[in-house]
Amino acid sequence: MVLEIIFIVVAVAAVLAVIAIALMYNDLISTKNQIENAWAQIDVQLKKRYDLIPNLVETVKGYAKHEKSVFENVTKARAAMMKADTVAAKAKADNMLSSALKSIFAVAENYPKLEASENFKMLQEELSGIESKIAYARQFYNDSVLSFNNKIMTIPTNFIAGMLGFKPRDYFKVEEGEKGPVKVKF
Repeated sequence: MVLEIIFIVVAVAAVLAVIAIALMYNDLISTKNQIENAWAQIDVQLKKRYDLIPNLVETVKGYAKHEKSVFENVTKARAAMMKADTVAAKAKADNMLSSALKSIFAVAENYPKLEASENFKMLQEELSGIESKIAYARQFYNDSVLSFNNKIMTIPTNFIAGMLGFKPRDYFKVEEGEKGPVKVKF
């Protein structure tokens, strides 16, 4: 009789342990998928911005033909964005592109006719909306990464995560050099 009770207790404990492990695993997978979805949302917004840039550059070029270096910087940054394939590389290229776009808007301030252009205003508004969506998508991505990293580093989930090869994810960060104001020289 005592042996049967011990067997039942051990069997129940084993079943509960398997259920707990399955729940932790499912939670890790769910959070990992949330990170991938958040990254996809960033990619979608970056692509929208990428597609908008040639129209913006052409509009500004019509008014500011002698601002060649500004246009070259935008072109280089846009090319770097397309080549980026990791979170860190995309973040660096995104920061470079954001800086280059700020330079375009700084240049536009010196051309009242450009700033009054309906096409430029429309592009500027659209870009501003996309930038807001990118900022939100970055925040959601980083929040998802924080949640995932916390799960794989805290007890008891860290044991399961370690056995199954889950690794911490990188945040989408702004580099130190990109945090300051944009310098535009004329």
